[in-house]
Amino acid sequence: MKRLIVASTSTVHGSGYLAYILSELATFFKNVNTIVFIPYARPSGISYNIYTAKAREAFEKIGIAVKGIHEFDNPVDAVKNAEGIFTGGGNTFELVNQLYKNNVINPLKEAVENGTPYLGTSAGSNICGVTMMNTNDMPIVFPPSFDTMGLIPFNINAHYLDPDPTSKHMGETRETRIKEYHVFNETPVLGLREGSWLQVTDSQIELKGTYTARLFRKDAAAIELSTNEIIDSTVLS
Repeated sequence: MKRLIVASTSTVHGSGYLAYILSELATFFKNVNTIVFIPYARPSGISYNIYTAKAREAFEKIGIAVKGIHEFDNPVDAVKNAEGIFTGGGNTFELVNQLYKNNVINPLKEAVENGTPYLGTSAGSNICGVTMMNTNDMPIVFPPSFDTMGLIPFNINAHYLDPDPTSKHMGETRETRIKEYHVFNETPVLGLREGSWLQVTDSQIELKGTYTARLFRKDAAAIELSTNEIIDSTVLS
C-alpha cells in the first residue's frame, strides 16, 4: 500500500524543524525504527552530515532513529531495504541530479509504490510529482532529466505564496509563473501553502493541515481546495 506525506515545508514560522507535523509523523511512522534520510538537496549548501544530524534530532523526539543515505555503502540497497524514507528540502535541481547520479530515483519510486512509508518536505515533495518543473529553486546544476517519481498525478509548487496587494515588489507572482508553465505543459500544478501537506494512501490523496491549496490546470481558472478535501480525477480534470 502506497503511503506518503507530501509537505510544503519542514518548518513553519515560529516553530522548530518538523515540529508542526511531528505528532502526525509519530503515527505515520508508527512501526518504523529507523528512517533513511536523503539529504541531497543541501539547503544553503550545508553538508550531508549536518543536514542528517538536523533530521536525526527531530525524529529522536518521537523515538525514531535516522541514518543518512550517504552513510550506506550502497544507496540503492539503502532505499530498497528501508523501513521508512524521508527526503528533505533544499535545492530541487541538485536533489534530482544526485538521485539520477546515484541511480536511486527508480528504486525510490519502486520502494514507495511497494509500501515503504515516505515523507517529503519542499524539494522532497517536488519529486513526488510528475516532474520537478514547478520548483521555485535556482538551476544551480543540470540534472539528466526533469522527470521525477510520478507518485501523484500532478506537480507540486511548494511554499506557495499568494500575491501581496500591499507589496511594492513588481516581479512575477507564483501564479504568473505557473500560467507560463501551462502555455507549454498540460500537467496540473498544486500550490501547497506553508503548514499544509498531502496525505497519500494508495490512490487517495487528501489535503491536510491549516490552509487551503490552490490548484492550477491548463486553460482553466485556478480553484481553492479545502483542507480535508480529496483530490481526485474530478478535481484535476
